[in-house]
Amino acid sequence: MINPFKEALPILKKIEEAGYEAYFVGGAVRDHLLNIQINDIDIASSATPEEIKAIFPHTIDVGIAHGTVMVIWNQDTYEITSFRTESTYLDYRRPEQVFFVRELKEDLKRRDFTINAMAMDKNGQIIDYFNGEDALKKKEIKTVGNPNERFQEDALRMMRGIRFVSTLGFQVEKETLKGIVDNQQLLSKIAVERITAEFEKLLQGRWCSDALEIMIETKLYRFLPMLESAEKAISQLAKLHLTKLELPEKWAVLLLCMGVKDKQQIEMFLRAWKLSVKQIKTVQKIIYWILQREQMPTWSRQALYFATLSIAVSAEKIYQLLWNQEICSDISSIEEQYRKLPIKSKEELAISGNDLLRWTEKRPGPWIKDVLSLVESKVVEQKLPNDKQLIKEWLQRCHQI
Repeated sequence: MINPFKEALPILKKIEEAGYEAYFVGGAVRDHLLNIQINDIDIASSATPEEIKAIFPHTIDVGIAHGTVMVIWNQDTYEITSFRTESTYLDYRRPEQVFFVRELKEDLKRRDFTINAMAMDKNGQIIDYFNGEDALKKKEIKTVGNPNERFQEDALRMMRGIRFVSTLGFQVEKETLKGIVDNQQLLSKIAVERITAEFEKLLQGRWCSDALEIMIETKLYRFLPMLESAEKAISQLAKLHLTKLELPEKWAVLLLCMGVKDKQQIEMFLRAWKLSVKQIKTVQKIIYWILQREQMPTWSRQALYFATLSIAVSAEKIYQLLWNQEICSDISSIEEQYRKLPIKSKEELAISGNDLLRWTEKRPGPWIKDVLSLVESKVVEQKLPNDKQLIKEWLQRCHQI
């Protein structure tokens, strides 16, 4: 058995020694069978939360109402969830009640897709009641049981299904696809933050273009923030090779495909997705410098300096993608050009406002900012050395002080 399962194996054994069942479940089992990187280990057990707490001396109640207890073991943490079934769902997302059960099959049949409804015991044996291994071989996203029931229990599962297309390169099974089409409107009941989390994972997947095509085919995009009438933009986005772009760059490309370039419009769009102020400002800067780049044959020292390296690289990558349909030229040339700048920020300037006040008899005012900006520009352009005495002499010659 491979890590990280091997590291968690004592947890399973200890639960079994206490007279209960315990298994690895969900995405970790799926990724193990696909031979891809395993992130989080999930453990399911026939023991109730109180019984788990009696077995392990160090636990945290992270979601005990829904059957989850965090166990601290060898300085690592593991979430153990009791086998459970669920009652009717509230708001197409949360179960009204949770009932603890003792049978693994009852627990697995409440899960979303067959590829996520498998378990693995301490010996590495796979328990697969719903043909999840077969779905893996077919590269197929298929709900456990009736698609309408699964999506009406939790409408976010529709986004998750399409996200798995992007991250795994699978296709959605016919009846499951129909279930998405038939229940698409339920996505409007889901909190924006949860939709955003799934959409961002989708954007970062290797097969993002395939997922976006399915988003168009099912018309699920109509229930995403600000995308109700964006079929053309999403179709354009799907045709681009986005794999070399970072997440903020992908948001910028989506906005440009939609023709959204104004700073306030960008903010309004991204606020609808509940992005942070920091994320919004980053995307705004990227789009601003893409528009500037369109007016420049190449990056000037001033442009590189005021853009900053990370924003300039992002803008250049997107500029190349939109103009050439791929990121072709050597981005490292921008990095080299930036490295040669005499200063990288105003803080590195050899003089300050206090120096200007000492050198003159003027009172503080807007003139200080104007003079510092002039010096900053000249230093960046390498028309003036970044040396305090030389800057003072130059300002005197130019009658600036």
